[in-house]
Amino acid sequence: MRDKVLEIWPEINWIKNEDLREKVLNCWIYAIENSVLSTEDLNVIPFSLLIKDSKITFMTHKRTAVQLAVEMANIMKKNFGDEIKIDMDTLIAGAILIDVGKLLEYEIKDSKLTTSDAGKLVRHPFSGLAIADRFGIPAVVQHIIATHSKEGDLGKRTIESIIVHHADFVSFDPFKA
Repeated sequence: MRDKVLEIWPEINWIKNEDLREKVLNCWIYAIENSVLSTEDLNVIPFSLLIKDSKITFMTHKRTAVQLAVEMANIMKKNFGDEIKIDMDTLIAGAILIDVGKLLEYEIKDSKLTTSDAGKLVRHPFSGLAIADRFGIPAVVQHIIATHSKEGDLGKRTIESIIVHHADFVSFDPFKA
């Protein structure tokens, strides 16, 4: 499973801290092993069940959000210099993990992928946070998972969470009907 996750998530290797990199990998392994989906499915299923007839896959969206977050952070660091502090390992780990909980939201009903009743009650920011906590992911990364979507709109986001939040929506909103 380890090799399969690294194959769909080469960005995990961008995390320089070996311990954090391993924890992020273990979160994805756990989520896939406890999902109705396989690593292969993630390259086929639509990135959102909310968008009818989407041709964008789950992994295409996820990897794009991570890549956008990294590029945004690099541009900000280049242009703002010492005026901004961005922890790239925190940003990358958070961006990779924001939707890990989605794997626990899904069920297959009548041969169709759908959101389970449990998934409707406990959305992926919460289940993703639980997975991250299980594997000892630091609070600064858990914060990104918890605040990346609308659930985080009422709180104060860290700079890494702000960047990941916007990268996620930049790679989602253009496809909404």
